[in-house]
Amino acid sequence: MPSVAQSNAGPPFVLALDVGTTSVRAELFDHRARDVRGTAFAAECPVRTTSDGGAEIDPEALFDLTAGLMDRSLRAATRAFGDDLAIDAVAISTFWHSVLGLDEQNRPTTPLFLWADSRARDQMPVLRAKLDERATHARTGCLLHWSYLPVKLLWIKQSRPAAYARTQRWVSFGEYLQLRVVGRAVCGVSMASGTGLFDQNAQHWDPEVLSAIDLPQDRLLPLASMGKALRGLQGEYGKRWPALCQTPWFPAVGDGAVSNVGTGCVTQERMALMVGTSAALRVAWSGERTEIPWGAWCYRIDEHRFVLGCADSNGGNLFAWLHQTLSLPGDATLERELGELPADGHGLTVLPFISGERGPGYAAHARAAVLGLTQSTKPVEIVRAGLEAVALRFALMYAIVTSVLPKPKQAVVTGGALQKSKAWAQIVTDAIGRPLVASSVREASSRGAALLALERLGAIENVETAPAGFGHTYEPNDEAHDRLMAAQARHRRYYQTLVVDDQPAR
Repeated sequence: MPSVAQSNAGPPFVLALDVGTTSVRAELFDHRARDVRGTAFAAECPVRTTSDGGAEIDPEALFDLTAGLMDRSLRAATRAFGDDLAIDAVAISTFWHSVLGLDEQNRPTTPLFLWADSRARDQMPVLRAKLDERATHARTGCLLHWSYLPVKLLWIKQSRPAAYARTQRWVSFGEYLQLRVVGRAVCGVSMASGTGLFDQNAQHWDPEVLSAIDLPQDRLLPLASMGKALRGLQGEYGKRWPALCQTPWFPAVGDGAVSNVGTGCVTQERMALMVGTSAALRVAWSGERTEIPWGAWCYRIDEHRFVLGCADSNGGNLFAWLHQTLSLPGDATLERELGELPADGHGLTVLPFISGERGPGYAAHARAAVLGLTQSTKPVEIVRAGLEAVALRFALMYAIVTSVLPKPKQAVVTGGALQKSKAWAQIVTDAIGRPLVASSVREASSRGAALLALERLGAIENVETAPAGFGHTYEPNDEAHDRLMAAQARHRRYYQTLVVDDQPAR
């Protein structure tokens, strides 16, 4: 969707904050969910990774970074619209499956542990011995995997007992941000739905899971509908951001949910295939209850909308690692060479688990591997094999989701990594074996958060009818699809050989 000049933008205005794994962003949207030109500011997210699988952020540093971007966006908006500018809502999008401990004064007791932190993997069998995994998954939409909070909290309790004992509540970053700025916070159903602690149909914290990890419910924030807004800034923040003094702050929403909303994928007619840092395939729809199929996850956009799909921890992060590690040509040359190579013409098999595995196998100890290297292997062939590996994961995900939901009328390519590489988008198209259309929305998560806020404000009737922009359509090549499906069989054999022992009991 195109941005709008400040002179053509109209209220109500929403300040959207998108705190993602790759970057943090603040920008203003107008009443038609168009980003207001000149108000967008972004910075790289300060993620710290460790050799044993850690992925964490200093929450105070992330808060300072987010607040600084808010400063810049609000200054730009004030210059454009004057000192009497009214911001009608603050909307927050942030990463699902992250957790941070706070003490009685809401000071951090732990780092912010991200979804990609796999150090809890040895706690998976401990929890599986206590809970029926299939029954738990049917209620929570989440497996007993290190990417979710039940396993992570067991690991924190074991590995950092002093910090765990000091912790009075466990929150996501969006809730920490509200506690710092507004002085109060609630946990919206969207963020709760991605924890593994939440019953998706009953819409409350799951007592069986809480009991299994010995977590009192009062260590979690109260649940609230997405329309539950908080107002008023405490202390210094009222002076710092006068335009937000009476602005409602809506509960934070999971980044995958708002990405679907931002790209117009909010009914079963459209499926979103996203590659950002990670990779995901998602379908969203309105409904009061759902059956959750084994092999997929299920979360919520809000109290009336589900989002179901599969996700893997490896996407743009794998491409970035290949860029950093191999001697590659410039981007334009690399893109051309990737497109010229035939599908599976390199003799390589890549298991792309550079950040471990989530769906669909959820292996606890999966690691990346490149198999079939010879002295004649070229760096671009390794890259091509890696991108094909992610595409083959999409083919597995697509088969799982369409086994329980109707095949979508349209599949939409989203996410910065796919939008930057037409060669990779074509590889995904060939692997799926059906046409894909590129989204023209530049910042889907920010726009989706703004759309949900505008819906709550009554400025738009329903996000399902909001316009969505689309660009190039990718058509599958039948020969390439056949070659990739043959490669899929080889990938399955290597996966069975190298990681099958770590898969959860089926």
